[in-house]
Amino acid sequence: MKKLFSIALVVAMAMPLFAKDDADKTDATIKRIPREQSAIWPSPIAICQWPNSPDIIGLRLTIPFSSCHDSITGIDLGLWGRSIYFEGIQLNVLRNDVKDYAGGLQVGLYNSVGRGDLAGAQVGLWNETIGSDGLQLGLINVAGSVNGFQVGLINRAETLYGFQVGLINVIRDSDTPVMPIINIGY
Repeated sequence: MKKLFSIALVVAMAMPLFAKDDADKTDATIKRIPREQSAIWPSPIAICQWPNSPDIIGLRLTIPFSSCHDSITGIDLGLWGRSIYFEGIQLNVLRNDVKDYAGGLQVGLYNSVGRGDLAGAQVGLWNETIGSDGLQLGLINVAGSVNGFQVGLINRAETLYGFQVGLINVIRDSDTPVMPIINIGY
């Protein structure tokens, strides 16, 4: 048993040496921003532009706004939140703006993931992302590639593997690109 545990420990320690870097898999049309890891730990509560740290792990209060933090992991509360990477729950009244990747939940009037993917859900009046794995729920939902659901008054996707429910549903790369009430992409 001790020998098996030792072998498993050596294999686990060696795995990062053989792992392929995901940064090499980028699409030519999407320019990814290199992600640095330099969070203050344990993280204090971030208020507006303080502290001047690129990464926040914990709670960020964006009163009235915050844009100096590159990576947020945790909860983002306030009026207007902006970051490059986000993982957690973004609850900003006016706008949630993530430039590269968002994982989790965005709730606000206008939610966007600019150059990257969303893994989770967007809930608001206007939701937009390049790629969505999850749910978009709002009056207007716009996405490049969707694996999941769009529910709203107007739903638009370039490609869709899932369902759109709304008054106007558009899947540009489909045999039936426009359908009222429900549209299914496969």
